[in-house]
Amino acid sequence: MNVANMAATDHGPPADVDNKVVMEWSAISLTHVQYPKGDFIGYILAWFSLLPFCILVGFVTLIIFRRDCHTISYFCGLLLNEVLNWILKHLIREDRPRRDIDILFTEYGMPSSHAQFMYFFACYLVLFLFVRIYRNYNLIDELWKYATCVGGFICASLVAYSRVYLGYHTYKQVFCGASIGAVLGCVWFSVVQFMFTPVFPFLASSPVGEFLMLRDSTLIPHVLWFEYTSSRSEARSRQRKVTARKSQ
Repeated sequence: MNVANMAATDHGPPADVDNKVVMEWSAISLTHVQYPKGDFIGYILAWFSLLPFCILVGFVTLIIFRRDCHTISYFCGLLLNEVLNWILKHLIREDRPRRDIDILFTEYGMPSSHAQFMYFFACYLVLFLFVRIYRNYNLIDELWKYATCVGGFICASLVAYSRVYLGYHTYKQVFCGASIGAVLGCVWFSVVQFMFTPVFPFLASSPVGEFLMLRDSTLIPHVLWFEYTSSRSEARSRQRKVTARKSQ
């Protein structure tokens, strides 16, 4: 060991270490979900806590590939719901319940954004299925509607409970978020149903709507079946044309 290294060892770190700038690190807490190590229930609930982001990805995918006016309105309602949640959090400024993990407290906790998002989604979904979609009195379709609604509220409840179980929110914060989300979901559906829906045909047929390839499926009772039969009919028609050309 040379003299310089011995001096550094005896009197502290080398001078170049002192000159280094100590950087403070931050994390994007949007999807940063933590759970107690080894807790299987916490692990499952942590995945459920990410469900709102999966729903948002699904909406973006639907909008890109289907361009349906009602889907776009549904998505806009979810975004407005999130904006209102952010405003309420910064007006109320209530802390989250735990203080032992710094990453959990980059924003306020009242009301819970996850609970508000999921109950907005679930309540709007119920109204969409039983008011917006026409009834065809098919038993399988009716059972599918009820199963979807029950599944939506089960997922919403699990997401809300996960926020309490993992220490991100109190029961009061989750309850307030769920209540606000449920009310806003019903209000936004009423706005879309009675104010926006009559405008959808004009919007879809306008130059802007045609350029963006917007679609209005309000009067189509079973969109999935309609798209399936339309694509099958078009494929058969084109196949007949190809066969006719080859036979000439």
